Amino acid sequence: MSVGQLRDNAITSLFGRPKIVIGVIHSRALPGAPRYRGGPVAEIYDYALAEAQRYAEAGVDGLIVENHGDIPFLKPDAIGPETAACMAVMTERVRVATGLQIGVNVLANGALQALSIAQAAGASFIRVNQWSNAYVANEGIVEGPAAIALRYRRTIGAEAVRIFADVHVKHGAHAITADRSIEELARDNEFFDADVAIATGQRTGNAATPEELATIAGATSLPVVVGSGVSEGNVERIMSTASGVIVASSLKKDGVWWNPVDPARARSFMRVVEDLR
Repeated sequence: MSVGQLRDNAITSLFGRPKIVIGVIHSRALPGAPRYRGGPVAEIYDYALAEAQRYAEAGVDGLIVENHGDIPFLKPDAIGPETAACMAVMTERVRVATGLQIGVNVLANGALQALSIAQAAGASFIRVNQWSNAYVANEGIVEGPAAIALRYRRTIGAEAVRIFADVHVKHGAHAITADRSIEELARDNEFFDADVAIATGQRTGNAATPEELATIAGATSLPVVVGSGVSEGNVERIMSTASGVIVASSLKKDGVWWNPVDPARARSFMRVVEDLR
């Protein structure tokens, strides 16, 4: 019996169904980030709420709040309290406005910040792009935070917050882990107490290959969610193997992440999903 088999299925526990769709709110740049243009922070929250409403009206099961506008991203130890404070307010407002299950992703790899935000805002889960191994990322060498993050989660009483962890992460060179198979990397996340394994492509908007998805699903007893590159054209294939998808870019105007959600694209995507489940 694997470690993951000793835990409940986080997807069905949180969402009440075996196949789910999670939309991503790509926040505008927050105070302190190079692309922040000043003005009332409330306008950033209003944008996030409008995005959340578009997703909710289309019928998604959950949302992730992500500081994607804070380019270039900082290494975890350099992410400041101003980012955590803004994201906590934004996340709580999105949760209250939609009533959906809400997750948090603090870029880059801010697991401790994400846990504190989730606990303060009542979010259900966090996404961590590099959970159990070290990678050479855009930000430099980033170490997996699992050991520290799980102890911090216990310290702040946030054990109910689930961990969604990427396998074979995007935006990272795999030189450090090149001698280890994808199966081993998937099992590492399970052994280090992640609740959900995320399969991704090489960068935002790129899909995991069918072979990689099948390999990850076969290597772990954790539910597997595809975390990038999901579209109306491939969701049927993906959902035949995965327990869910995390989607954003393909539902945005013109299919690019920095644009607002296109309600027509989102509704059309969800109609396809509803026919599958």
